[in-house]
Amino acid sequence: MAEAHQAVGFQFTVTPDGINFHLSREVLKHIYLSGVTSWRKRAIQFKNGILTGVYPASPSSWLFVVIAIMSSIYARLDPSLGMIDSIRKMLPVSDYLTSQSQTVLSAILFATGLWWSLILLLRFTLKVLLSYHGWIFEPHGKMSSSTRLWMSLVKMFSGRRPLLYSFQASLPRLPVPSIDDTICRYLESVRPLLDYDQYKNMEIVANEFKKDQAPRLQKYLWLKSWWASNYVSDWWEEYIYLRGRSPIMVNSNFYTMDLLYMIPTHRQAARAGNVVHALLQYRRKLERGEHIPMRALGVVPMCSSQYERMFNTARIPGIETDCVQHMRNRKHLVVYHRGRFFKLWLYYGGRHLLPSELEQQFQCILSDTSEPQPGELKLASLTAGNRVPWAKARQKYFSEGVNKTSLDAIETAAFFLTLDDEAHGYDPDRAESMDLYAKSLLHGKCFDRWFDKSFTLVVYKNGKIGVNAEHSWADAPIIGHMWEDILATDYFRLGYTEEGHCKGDINKGLAPPSRLQWDIPKACQEVIEHSYLIAKDLADDVDFHGCVFEEFGKGLIKKCRTSPDAFIQLALQLAHYRDKGEFCLTYEASMTRMFREGRTETVRSCTIESTAFVQAMEDTAYTSEQRLALFRKAAEKHQNMYRLAMTGAGIDRHLFCLYIVSKLLDIESPFLNQVLSEPWRLSTSQTPQQQLNLVDIQKFPKYVGAGGGFGPVADDGYGVSYIIVGENLITFHVSNDSLCLQDSHRFGQNIRQAMLDIRELFSLKEKALEYHTIYKLHLCCLHSLTKGQHTAI
Repeated sequence: MAEAHQAVGFQFTVTPDGINFHLSREVLKHIYLSGVTSWRKRAIQFKNGILTGVYPASPSSWLFVVIAIMSSIYARLDPSLGMIDSIRKMLPVSDYLTSQSQTVLSAILFATGLWWSLILLLRFTLKVLLSYHGWIFEPHGKMSSSTRLWMSLVKMFSGRRPLLYSFQASLPRLPVPSIDDTICRYLESVRPLLDYDQYKNMEIVANEFKKDQAPRLQKYLWLKSWWASNYVSDWWEEYIYLRGRSPIMVNSNFYTMDLLYMIPTHRQAARAGNVVHALLQYRRKLERGEHIPMRALGVVPMCSSQYERMFNTARIPGIETDCVQHMRNRKHLVVYHRGRFFKLWLYYGGRHLLPSELEQQFQCILSDTSEPQPGELKLASLTAGNRVPWAKARQKYFSEGVNKTSLDAIETAAFFLTLDDEAHGYDPDRAESMDLYAKSLLHGKCFDRWFDKSFTLVVYKNGKIGVNAEHSWADAPIIGHMWEDILATDYFRLGYTEEGHCKGDINKGLAPPSRLQWDIPKACQEVIEHSYLIAKDLADDVDFHGCVFEEFGKGLIKKCRTSPDAFIQLALQLAHYRDKGEFCLTYEASMTRMFREGRTETVRSCTIESTAFVQAMEDTAYTSEQRLALFRKAAEKHQNMYRLAMTGAGIDRHLFCLYIVSKLLDIESPFLNQVLSEPWRLSTSQTPQQQLNLVDIQKFPKYVGAGGGFGPVADDGYGVSYIIVGENLITFHVSNDSLCLQDSHRFGQNIRQAMLDIRELFSLKEKALEYHTIYKLHLCCLHSLTKGQHTAI
C-alpha cells in the first residue's frame, strides 16, 4: 500500500474543529519537477521551431538587418526607397508614439519584412538548386565541373547546423512525369514478359489510353501536384495501406533484427532497460527536432516528414478504411508478457527512468506470476486478423468502461514492448536459426505483438531484440535510422556491468507496473479466437529463409566496377529463372525522399537487358566475355532506371495516381485496370545500412546488423530483402507462401549460387588478363634473350 499512499498529493479530514490538510512533500516535489521538465521541453521546442521556421537564416540575422537599416536612417540614407515613410504614415497617431518612435518602429517593420523576403528568396533559390538532378546520372567516381559548382552553391545556401526539419520548406515538389514517357517506359518494362501477340495487344490498349483518357486524368494530377505537397503520398498511404481489409500481419508489417553476431547481455530485463532508455533519448531529440537531417552525398537533404509519427502512434481500424492516430507527450509504455498487459510509467521526478530503474521494472513484470484475465491472452490477435471484424469489435466491446481505458493506454503508449518467452537469434551452428528468428519477429504467436502500433519492440529471454513495424506511417529507412541509433547507444554509450545488468543504482521508491484491466465477454472472446485462427493460418503458410552471404561483399563488387545493387538484382533475376524457369514482373523499392513528403517508387528490375544476360548465363554457346558484356549492359540499364525512379521519373506511382483519378471520375480504363492487377511475383528491397555511421565496422567487424524482411507480396511469389553490410557481408531474407510450389530455402541457395557464378565471370576475366600479361612478359623475355644472343654472335 506504500505506492498508493505516495500517489496521493494531499489528504484532508473533516473534524469539529475544521478541515485538516496533510500534504505529501515527495509527491509535490515530483509534481514540481514534472512541471519544470514540461516547461523546459516546451521552451526548447519553441526555440527549435523558430530556428527551423527561419532557416537557412538565423534569428540573429534579423538583428543584423535591423541595425543596418537603422544605421542607414541615422546616416540620412533611405534604402527603402520611401517605404519606411509610407509605413510611418499608416501607423496610428498616439500620445505615446512620438515622431521619432514612429520612424524607429517603421524602420523595424521594414527591416523585418526585408529580412523575411530574403529568407523566402534563399529558400526559393535552394529549392531551384535541389530541383537539379543531373549529378545523379554522372558516372560513379566522376564529377563534372558544373556539378562541382552546383554542389558548392547548395552548400552555400544550405546554412549551418540544420535541424531535422530545417530543409522541409526548401525541398522541391515531386514532378508529374509526362504521359508519353510513362507509357513508353511501361511498354519497355513488360516487353520481356509478353509474347509477340500479347505485347501488340498491350501496345494497342496503351496507345488508346494515351490518346483518349490520359490527357484528362493528367490535368487533374497537374492540379494536385501544385495544390498538395506531394501528389502521391496521401493517396499511397490511404489506398495501398489504410483501405486494405486483409490482415496487416505478414501482408504489410515488416521486421528488423538485432546485430548479427553480438549479444551484449543475456539478461532479458537488462537488455530491455538499456534499449528502452535509448529509445526515450532518441524520442526526446526527435520531439525537439534535434536529429541531423539525412543528406545524399552529405549535401542533398532528404525529406524528414516520416519521422513525425514514429512514437505515440497507432493504426485505428475502421469499417471501410483505417486511420493513423498520433498523440503527443505520452509518458507511458505498455508491456506484454505471458498473456498479461502492463502499463509502465517512463518518467520519475521529471526525468526519464534510468536503465537500471527500467531493468528493475521489467524484472517485476517477469517475476509476476498472475494469470491472464478471461480473453486477455490472445487479445492482440484482433490486430493480426481481418480489419473489419476488429473494427466492429472495437466499436462494440471497447468503446466504454475499463476496456476503453486499457485500449487507450495501448494505442497512446510511446510504443509497444513484448517480453518474449522464447530465445532467438543467429546461430551459425543451427541452419534454421535465422528462419525462426525472422518468423518470430514477423508474426510471433499471432497474439503477442500489437500489430497496429507504429512499432513493437521484442526482447527475447536470451537478450536478443528486434522490431515489428507497421508500414502505413513510414518506410523501412526511417525505422533503420532509429534502429542504428538505438543499437549504437545500447552497446557503446550505456553498456552493462560484468554481471550483465544495467549500470546504475536501484530506486526502491518506484511504484511497480500496473496491470491493465479487461472485461471481455464471451461473444468478444469468440471474435478474438476467430481472428487468431485466421492469423495463425496466415503465419503457418509463410516460409522464411535467412541467408548470410560471407563469400564476398560490396568491396569486391566495387572492384569489378559495377553497382552492388545492380549486381544483386541481376543475381536475383538469375536465381529466379533457375528456380521457376521463367521471368516475372519484379518490384524493387526506391526512395523519392529528395522531394517533399516523398516515400517510394518502383524500379522494374526485369528488363530486356537483364533477361538477355540471364539467358546467356544458361546457354553454353555464350563465352564468358559475351556474358560479361551483357552483364555490364544490364547493370547500366538497372542503374539508370533506379536513378529515374529516385528523381521522380518512375512508372508505377504515376500510373497508380492516374488510376485513382479515373476511379474518382468514374472513368473505366482497361489499360489501367490491367496495369494495376499485374502481380509482383518477385518483390525486393534493400535495407539501408550505416545511415548514421555511428560504428566503425572496420574497427568493430562483429557489430553489424542482420537486416530485416517482409512477407511475400504475391501468393505464388517471393519476397526478398537484402542488406549490404560493410565491405564483406550481404544478408538475404527470403519469404514465400509454403502452400505453393516456391521454396525459400531453395531460392536462397539459388541466390548464393547466382552470386558466385556472376563473380566467376569477373574472375575469368582477371585470369585472362593475368595470363595475357604473363604471356606478354614471356615474349619480352624471349625477345631480350634472342637479341642478347645475336649481339654475342
